[in-house]
Amino acid sequence: MSFGRFERSPGPRPMSEINMTPLIDVMLVLLVIFIITAPLLASSIRLDLPKTDAARAGDAPKSVLVVVDKSGQAFLSDRPLDLAELATQLLQVATTSPDTEVQLRADAAVPYGRIVAVMGAAQKAGLNRIGFVADVPPRATARPQP
Repeated sequence: MSFGRFERSPGPRPMSEINMTPLIDVMLVLLVIFIITAPLLASSIRLDLPKTDAARAGDAPKSVLVVVDKSGQAFLSDRPLDLAELATQLLQVATTSPDTEVQLRADAAVPYGRIVAVMGAAQKAGLNRIGFVADVPPRATARPQP
């Protein structure tokens, strides 16, 4: 047996550029994730605002109560009024006392556009202090103390 020299072939040369295929794959996966989740974020918000633990009657020096029932009918001092009549009544209140607070009590099922219309009528009359009245949510039955 002889101990000779074996010739070696040169090994693979190192790559000198970045392989873009994995980076493009990751970018496309992220793009698909954003396309799927973006509409879900905008339409998944569910609100039920009329109940809060902090709901208490305000201690305004002078206030007027405007009620909007489930059908969208506005009431001022328990009298049903359409939007034009409500605006004139609120204008009369604003001329006698411009710092009067409007306490708006609206049903949870009233469309937001109707609430905005009532608020707009109050602001056009010059009554800029508007408060929303909410009910306290029912509490669970209290456990007796041992």
